[in-house]
Amino acid sequence: MDLPDIPPYDNTGLARFLLSHLPKAEGGPEGVRERHKPTSSNAISHSAGPVLRIEQSIRSEIAAISPCVDELMLFIKKCRCAPGSEIDVEISLREALANAVVHGNHEDRHKHVYVGCCCMPNQEVTIVVRDEGKGFSRTELPNPTNAERLESTHGRGVYLMTTLMDEVHFDRGGAEVNMRKRPTKGNHPGAKPLW
Repeated sequence: MDLPDIPPYDNTGLARFLLSHLPKAEGGPEGVRERHKPTSSNAISHSAGPVLRIEQSIRSEIAAISPCVDELMLFIKKCRCAPGSEIDVEISLREALANAVVHGNHEDRHKHVYVGCCCMPNQEVTIVVRDEGKGFSRTELPNPTNAERLESTHGRGVYLMTTLMDEVHFDRGGAEVNMRKRPTKGNHPGAKPLW
């Protein structure tokens, strides 16, 4: 993809261009998601370069998860904010959304899940997923690696997120998860080869 001629500090133009090339989400019911205006923030001071953001909300329906993940992952890949780490980000995002829809909002289609994604190209991606539920206590979650839990069909979402992402923390009593991932070492612009 050829980038348009954008002045060096026109990050909003870059975000608008990247988002204009995202496919329309398919497979979900009408009105399942809302796209919010992409922004690029010069207010966030970061020496590495532009900060690109996208925000969305989806209804608390299982069918809304995959189209949202697909769109956000395309944005993340095109921004190249975590090269080499995309699969970890995708799995963690999918788990966070599933937890918010199923456990946070109890699949109440009148409630929404809010997603914010902040990309710093070749530096990191930060994702925030917030539901309208009451939250949870992380200390009350059973350990999914215990022998009696190994064959369980659920209960691994938080474990996967904390294992795959570089940083994970919960706010608002557990109703909001904040996740951060940096590129794998071999794909980081300043990384030195291992050999």
